Amino acid sequence: MKREGLLDLNEAVQHPGKKLAFDVKTELQQEEDIDLLKPVTGEVRAVSTGNLLLLEADLSTRAVFECARCGAAVEIDVEFSMEDQFAVEGVPSSYSHEGYAYVVADEPEPMFQDNALIVDRYVRQGLILNLPSQPLCSGSWDGPCQNEVSTSEQEAPSGHPAFQSLGGLKSEDEE
Repeated sequence: MKREGLLDLNEAVQHPGKKLAFDVKTELQQEEDIDLLKPVTGEVRAVSTGNLLLLEADLSTRAVFECARCGAAVEIDVEFSMEDQFAVEGVPSSYSHEGYAYVVADEPEPMFQDNALIVDRYVRQGLILNLPSQPLCSGSWDGPCQNEVSTSEQEAPSGHPAFQSLGGLKSEDEE
């Protein structure tokens, strides 16, 4: 069964050992705190052990952040992997005809709806945990920010104005 925004993992839950893989692409429409430049894309893999549903994901996107030093906008590629496990209760239907297995919802905000993963909630959780904590426009704390260098050069030159005039005469004589 295919529903918008959901990955149906019931087959993996009811048949332990069966591996499922899905390509995902989401723009996280309801996320207001993160400015995505391109959708979050990647792959989600699932397998059940009978007692646990194991999920693995490799995802990537590009987003805009503020530089931690100068506050300028910085575009950064964010690539992250996720490994999660969710408890499964009940007897898988492949072992018994008397019931079925289901994923236990123990999250404050449910990740599953009838053994189907809610993609946006799962991806949002992983993305928020893997955001850069202090993005920098220069890429390193060792040197000055690119924006600080360009603005400081345009500001008032250093030194006494009389010496600056003399420095201008010297450079004219050399040419």
